[in-house]
Amino acid sequence: MLLSRRAMIATGLATAAAPLLARAAPPPPSRLLIDGLGGLDDPYAPDGQLALSPRAVAEIRASGVHAVNQTLLPVGNRPRAWEELLESLAQWDKILAANPATLLPIRKLADFARARAEGKLGIWFGVQDTSMVGTQLNRLAEMKARGLRQIQLTYNLRNLSGDGSLEPDNAGLSLLGRKTVARIEAERLVLDLSHGGARTQREAIGMATRPPLISHTGCRALHDHPRNTHDATMKLVADKGGCVGIYFMPYLAPGSHPTGDDLIAHIEHAANVCGEDHVSIGTDGGVLPLVIDDKARAAARADFAARSAAGIAAPGEGPDVFTIVADYNSLDKFDRLALALSRRGWSGARIDKLYGANLLRVYSEVWD
Repeated sequence: MLLSRRAMIATGLATAAAPLLARAAPPPPSRLLIDGLGGLDDPYAPDGQLALSPRAVAEIRASGVHAVNQTLLPVGNRPRAWEELLESLAQWDKILAANPATLLPIRKLADFARARAEGKLGIWFGVQDTSMVGTQLNRLAEMKARGLRQIQLTYNLRNLSGDGSLEPDNAGLSLLGRKTVARIEAERLVLDLSHGGARTQREAIGMATRPPLISHTGCRALHDHPRNTHDATMKLVADKGGCVGIYFMPYLAPGSHPTGDDLIAHIEHAANVCGEDHVSIGTDGGVLPLVIDDKARAAARADFAARSAAGIAAPGEGPDVFTIVADYNSLDKFDRLALALSRRGWSGARIDKLYGANLLRVYSEVWD
C-alpha cells in the first residue's frame, strides 16, 4: 500500500480519500500545479499492492495536481538512517515501475511539462533531513544519481549539520553543515530549509549561491510558532531568488484548527513580504484528501504518540489534531482556493505563479 507523507515520516497514519467532488472552477489548461512538498497515498489498495487502484488513479487525475515532491524516509536522527533511505527509495522505485501509466519520475525540468501533457502525476524525491548523509558527503552524489532532487537540511531537532526549529539553543549551522550546504549546491540539488532553526535558515541562505526553498511553512508574523518563518528570513529567500511555500497545516493558527481564511491570510502575507514571484504551495499533505473517521482518529493518536516519543512533535500537535486545513480538505481544493484568491483580486497570472510557475523557475535555475 502506498504511504502518505506523514505516514512515511512517523507511524503510518492511514488516510482515506473523500468521494470525488465536482470542481468549483476548473483551472486554465495552461496552469501547471506543483505541490512543493506533499505525498501520495492509495487508501483503496490492499496492503502490499504496488499498483494504484482505479479509484485512486481517477482521483489523482481529478485533483489537478501535475507534480509532487515525495519525501523518502527517514527524518530525525536514526541509527540506520542511510539504510532506511535506501529501503524507502527501493520501495518507491517499485511503485513507480508498477504504475507507468499514472506516475512519471521527475528527473529534469522537461519532465514537468511531460507529466502534464501525458496526464500523469510527476514525482520527484526529496529528504527532510541530512542525518542519512552525516559526514559522508559523497552520499549526496549517490542520492542524486538515484533520483533525489531536493534536500532538506534539518528536521525539527539538531543533527550534525545544524539546529532544527525546535532546538532551544538556536545554534545555527555547524562547520559540517556549511560543507553540506556547499556540497548540496555543487551537486545542483535544491536546498530546502523547512523545519530549520531560525539561525540555521539565515546562515544557510547567506551561503546559498542558487535559489533556496523553504518548501512548506507558515508566516510567523501571523502565528508565532517554531515551524513558521519570520518575515526577515522569507525576504532573504526571495532576495536569493528562492520560494517560500505555504502549507495546509495546523500551525497556521492558534488552537491547531486553521480555517480557509487563515490559509489565505498566510498566502497573501507571504506574497506581500516576498513578492508574487517568490511564493508557492507545499501542502505538507496528501494529493488526496483525508476522511476523518474512527480509523483515522485511531491512527492519529498512534502517530502523535510515536512523534512525541521520538521528540519530533511540534507544539500544537495532539492526538486529535489532523494535518489539514479542514475548509480545503477536498479533492477540488486547488480549484476552490484559486476561486477564493481570484475573488480577492488575484489575477490568473499571479495564481499561476503561486501554483507552479515560481517553483518551476527555481528548479530550472538549480537543476539545469
